[in-house]
Amino acid sequence: MDGFQAYGAGKAGGAFDPLTFIRQPQTVIRILCWLFSIVILGCVANEGYVNRPDEVEEYCIFNRNQNACNYAIAMGTLGFLCSAGFLALDVYFPQISGVKDRKKAVMLDIGVSAFWSLIWFVGFCFLANQWQFSNPEDNPLNEGADAARATIIFCFFSIFTWGGVTLMSLERLKRALQSLLAVLRFKQGADTVIFNQDYVDPALQEPVEATPTYE
Repeated sequence: MDGFQAYGAGKAGGAFDPLTFIRQPQTVIRILCWLFSIVILGCVANEGYVNRPDEVEEYCIFNRNQNACNYAIAMGTLGFLCSAGFLALDVYFPQISGVKDRKKAVMLDIGVSAFWSLIWFVGFCFLANQWQFSNPEDNPLNEGADAARATIIFCFFSIFTWGGVTLMSLERLKRALQSLLAVLRFKQGADTVIFNQDYVDPALQEPVEATPTYE
């Protein structure tokens, strides 16, 4: 099976083309996942904590719920690391020679991407709910409001970017399984061909006299 593309990549050991890699839809979406994580992490870490004019201690901008900010920071940090890790895996993927190893990598990508899509959905609902119930009196100067909205929006976008990666990995797995099935069918057909042992080359046969016709 070295002659065909296995799980979306050609034969192992081929030259790496950065331009071709960057232009791939899966790479573009994965970079978006990476960027969205940075935006969310930056918004919450820099402007996610505010206080009243008469207070010294800062509280989370999302309804003063520290768990909301901690969740957003954890999502942003882990999402950033996970996106970077899978980008590195995409670069290394064509160098994986074993079809089984490639299958494991694709299955891991599907599971992790689907999990992150769910995590971002939960985060979006959680942060949107806490922002809805935030008391304006806790932030009279409306500090960090744009950052809070940006966090919620990019959580929403992340649901679809990670979901898109999941669908693309599923399509990659589907194409690979179809290719494997075609190869197995071809081999099975070649092994089960029955040759006629009584076959004689027409050139070696004795000429047959034509039957006379009567009018």
